[in-house]
Amino acid sequence: MIIGIDASRANRSLRTGTEWYSFYIILNLAAIDRNNQYILYLDKAPANDLAAALKAYPNFRLQILRWPWPYFWTLGRLSWEMLMHAPDVLFVPAHSLPLIHPRRTVNTIHDIAFARESDLYQKKGVRLETEWLKRFFNFIIRLFTCGRFNSNSLDYLIWSTAYALRHAFRIIAVSSFTKQEIIDIYTDKYADKIRMVHNGYPRDLYQPWSDNPQRRKILEKYSLDEPFFLYVGRLEKKKNTAALVEAFAIFKEVNPSSDVKLVMIGNAGFGYDEVKYIIEEYDLGRSVMMPGWVVEEDLPAIFSSARAFVFPTLHEGFGIPALQAMACGVPALLSDLPVLREIAGEAALYFNPRDKQAIASAMTRIYKDESLSKSLSAQGLQQVSHFSWEQSARETLSILEEK
Repeated sequence: MIIGIDASRANRSLRTGTEWYSFYIILNLAAIDRNNQYILYLDKAPANDLAAALKAYPNFRLQILRWPWPYFWTLGRLSWEMLMHAPDVLFVPAHSLPLIHPRRTVNTIHDIAFARESDLYQKKGVRLETEWLKRFFNFIIRLFTCGRFNSNSLDYLIWSTAYALRHAFRIIAVSSFTKQEIIDIYTDKYADKIRMVHNGYPRDLYQPWSDNPQRRKILEKYSLDEPFFLYVGRLEKKKNTAALVEAFAIFKEVNPSSDVKLVMIGNAGFGYDEVKYIIEEYDLGRSVMMPGWVVEEDLPAIFSSARAFVFPTLHEGFGIPALQAMACGVPALLSDLPVLREIAGEAALYFNPRDKQAIASAMTRIYKDESLSKSLSAQGLQQVSHFSWEQSARETLSILEEK
């Protein structure tokens, strides 16, 4: 059987959640499957790590599909490829499907927060050179969708998710919570095509680091001073990062003698200006460190150096950073969301993410209670033993092979 995969996201240079999911699912499919032939569709030349990782697997072939514009590669160029040379099965590890696709097309939906809380998303338009082109393109989109949608990122999320649910042969939801949300919002008529497959994490990479010169060298690389609380993820409204900074300010007021800092790793997103404003408002410039995007090989050392991992997100489809933290033996302080309880179980300390005092209280509690810190660390290491990318790939392969 020939399985085609939209590998454009796995081919990104600065990967985050969906991109890492695509990357690791592909690598683990290669490790476990010798029977099927794979074509990985790329929108540009393959990244060095992706090409190197697949070099040993002759049943995996990379195919670059050139496209003159930086947008709508999936809807346009991948659709043309499906029209001319469709594989037996197409796997798209993100929310959007090509307009033309094989009957057996499998799509992953990571979350549908946009359907619950659209105010957490920026309505960013397509990048075009002139205002005339923007207006023309928006007119075409409105004409094509009978006036229901405009050419902005939020409308595209709404349209493409509904399109995928209608047309995909199977839908993969990355948690039971996400599966139920899809059913609740889009009715249960799609329930029979949805399969739940938990995300994983690379077990060989995310492990506790001891106090050694290499760990300290990585901290120095990013100018990080211990001790610190750690956040990893995009700095944006959906992740509630402005509230985290304000909660940290409250923590500093309650614990004036504490020298604990806050490290926030990730690229800036919608709402980052508010983060900067609060840092200035509370004079936290020397206490909040934001190194930006960090290469994944360095993350375990940084996780292992943290007093605790704090994740105040308002909505998640899964929550991979929680797995990464627990795998490194770091106490996890998490938003009290059903999906995070599904992932972390009793191995975390939960708080109301909409209550800054509650976030600050959780930080104070873990800072002062050494026995709680050790207990959560041990429970977290046990909890993550239930997750791996290999298991995710095996369950995904079973879905790809469904008739």
